[in-house]
Amino acid sequence: MSETEMITTTGYTALRDFNLADAMRDELGGMDITFDRVTIPSAGGTTFELPGEMPGETDAVKEFSGVILYHHPLFSFYRERFTGGNNAPDCGSYDGVTGVGNPGGDCASCSLNQFGSGENGGKACKNKRRIYILREGELIPLLLTLPTGSMKEFGVYIKRLLGKGRKSCSVVTRFSLKKVTNAGGIAYSQAQFAVDRSLTDAELPLILSMAEQVKQFATRVGYEDDAAPAGAIDPETG
Repeated sequence: MSETEMITTTGYTALRDFNLADAMRDELGGMDITFDRVTIPSAGGTTFELPGEMPGETDAVKEFSGVILYHHPLFSFYRERFTGGNNAPDCGSYDGVTGVGNPGGDCASCSLNQFGSGENGGKACKNKRRIYILREGELIPLLLTLPTGSMKEFGVYIKRLLGKGRKSCSVVTRFSLKKVTNAGGIAYSQAQFAVDRSLTDAELPLILSMAEQVKQFATRVGYEDDAAPAGAIDPETG
């Protein structure tokens, strides 16, 4: 079997017989929309936790690959210290432009979205980025929420792709972690990104269709507690 035949068989062409919107409506109608999550460890760990084969189980992996179907900002502000759960923040934003809630309004000019407004010189409003990732051989995307300390690396990766005329949904991305120490000597885990391969001509239109479907669900997925440990973010570099 040639390499091209292997990609066609094991890649993303199975999506031609699958519609996420229809599946969600038929199987999850009336239920909260959730996606299995990829977990980034604290304290400088370099191993992701991915959903396992059985419910409640996780697999520890050093790296994994998948297509970034969609990504967007996720800003959240809690007046009281967040203790977990899926409670909505006092103010939140899915686009990083307009906050909804109290105080709400323009995110760029909000005093809570400035360094120094939160603990350890950080922002009171936590800035993260949510990424929907589809791995080969799967039909439902995984959800990875990047903490502040990984957003700069992600921005660099996206700009490199754009500089070559490619978008994040046109390639398979390889995700890994490295241990980083901030100016205060505190270690944290920083996500790394690299191109694994480009999508084939047969795969790309299927991925683009799936990406559009994911966008429809993105603002209906609730907030979750995946905050970085206190002090892990350098207020100068994020």
